[in-house]
Amino acid sequence: MDDQQIQSLIEAIVRRCEQAKTPLSNQQQEILEQVLVEFFTTSIASEASSWENPLDELTSEQREALLEFIIEQREGSWKAKLLNDWLQGKDSGKVQFLRKEYGPQWLNRVQPYHLAQYLENSDRAQEIQLQIGDRIEVSNFVWEWVQDDNPDWYPATVINLSQGEYKGHRYQNCTIRFDNGEELEIPGVYQWNLYNWRLAQSSQ
Repeated sequence: MDDQQIQSLIEAIVRRCEQAKTPLSNQQQEILEQVLVEFFTTSIASEASSWENPLDELTSEQREALLEFIIEQREGSWKAKLLNDWLQGKDSGKVQFLRKEYGPQWLNRVQPYHLAQYLENSDRAQEIQLQIGDRIEVSNFVWEWVQDDNPDWYPATVINLSQGEYKGHRYQNCTIRFDNGEELEIPGVYQWNLYNWRLAQSSQ
């Protein structure tokens, strides 16, 4: 919303107040204008920042340490692990810098597609290449609403592999079939969901 649109909005509000026989004073109009300008300026900045990748703000060494940490956390949510460390005053090892230099607000900005932009080019992300027919186990963290820190694992069979794309970045999808016959597509199986599955621990 530009200045002219904000001014039109203010004029409309002033007219409505006059029609309702509760006219605004000059001081109230000035306050209203200040609030609207601040609100829309902040909204535009926030919208613009949402398109930026928070991982771009890290140094290359910090980014590699974080990606390595994420891949290692295949037994649970990497964000939950960090937040638990921070709340309990525990040292997070090679990613302790996130707490000291960036904090929870930065962590909250990181979304799966941000990770995909870097993990898709990670050497470690390509260590395991799935094939149709492979037996794997998936964590309940593939369902995003699950917040438990102790994941359950479910056996399944890989039935399809495909590619997806988001904002010009390609990622790999994997469709699996559980033993009860239900099927699930896991987007970013080598990227942001890499830590939510593992090769089956035993043959079924």
